[in-house]
Amino acid sequence: MFGVESMGKLLILIGVFLVLFGVLFTFGQRIPFLGRLPGDIFIEKGGFSFFFPLATSLVISLILTVLVNVIFRLLK
Repeated sequence: MFGVESMGKLLILIGVFLVLFGVLFTFGQRIPFLGRLPGDIFIEKGGFSFFFPLATSLVISLILTVLVNVIFRLLK
């Protein structure tokens, strides 16, 4: 099913994703809008705080979907 060439492309793709996630974790705090978009849920009451980055998650998902589709089209 998978040849050596396909396995090599898959390993390159996994490596690219690991590098992108590493860059995101390293520089994620420096991106000004990340986690502060309208639609992110933040609740703070007393000693309890809850944060759910709903809008940020949707934006990151959209960017990653476009990126993955571009990479797959380039590899075909």
